Amino acid sequence: MVLLGTKKGAFILESTVGRKQWSVRGPYCQAWPIYHTVFDPATKSIYAGGGNAWFGPGVWRSDDLGETWSQSGEGFSYGDDGPRIDEIWHITPAQGALYAGASPAGLFRSEDQGKTWQHVASLRAHPSCPQWTPGAGGLCLHSLIVHPDDPQHMWVAISAVGTFESTDGGQSWMTRNKGVRAEFHPERYPEFGQCVHKLLLAADGKQLYQQNHCGVYRSSDFGAQWEEISAGLPSDFGFPLALHPRDAATLYVVPLNGAIEGRYVPDARMVVWRSTDRGDTWTPLTKGLPGEHAYLGVLREGMAVDALDPAGIYVGTSTGQLFGSNDEGESWQEIAAHLPPIFSVETAIVEG
Repeated sequence: MVLLGTKKGAFILESTVGRKQWSVRGPYCQAWPIYHTVFDPATKSIYAGGGNAWFGPGVWRSDDLGETWSQSGEGFSYGDDGPRIDEIWHITPAQGALYAGASPAGLFRSEDQGKTWQHVASLRAHPSCPQWTPGAGGLCLHSLIVHPDDPQHMWVAISAVGTFESTDGGQSWMTRNKGVRAEFHPERYPEFGQCVHKLLLAADGKQLYQQNHCGVYRSSDFGAQWEEISAGLPSDFGFPLALHPRDAATLYVVPLNGAIEGRYVPDARMVVWRSTDRGDTWTPLTKGLPGEHAYLGVLREGMAVDALDPAGIYVGTSTGQLFGSNDEGESWQEIAAHLPPIFSVETAIVEG
């Protein structure tokens, strides 16, 4: 299954293990804007997070692979003195709990499969919070990682604030932005103020990667120090990032032509770039992708992999196309079109 969050609800695409023919169903979630849709293999539930201009933020849950849904926003509040929450940007199931990232930036946790939510107030209590400023997409917490072997070890990323790490289950947080450029900031390498676009942990549980407003980076020490790996790419600007499900040295990005140049793929050619050596070198993947007049953009949650062998790669565009590869990016096909703008792409493997 490929799970899509779009401007007009959640959609589900289904195929067999060969991943050659796809069916599409949806939209779900009452056609709310859905910023992230994810499958929890522990409970076999699908979660979708979003926001409605009239009704506020919400998380939807389906326990039957999308046939029926329930919705709750109970607990999404910063209190009477805090700002109003607009949307839920990201959901991460981990160790029997659910975490949700919100806009304006904050972290929430649920112990009852999303029925009720509690604010993890320690993050907004960080001394830097009064100086947090939004990126072009708002002040959103969009990346959320819980280490698979240590539920006390967590990372979050906020635009345009940067990366934070917790080693005590979210009771306290440390900035983790050393070595990351912020060309739009008065200080080129500030402690915080970087605009992370996507943050992911590799399959080995040791390597962190991020696509930033100002480059692609890797860290081998859990974010204490970052090294830029943008050399060889046509642009250091982009949003999405995807990692191979088994090989910690393989990653995929889709550069865009720049923050103020239109935010579409360079030269209007759709290219997915792959590195198999942790970003030391990059290879363009183009077979089956539009080679001209492709003024396409891909948003921060717009690329994902599946765990099959060979791995499948999926890229959704902000104009409603979904491209898929069933051979780790060597060849591509358009597997859906004419969808609403795609905000997020995730995958799930389930029994037929």
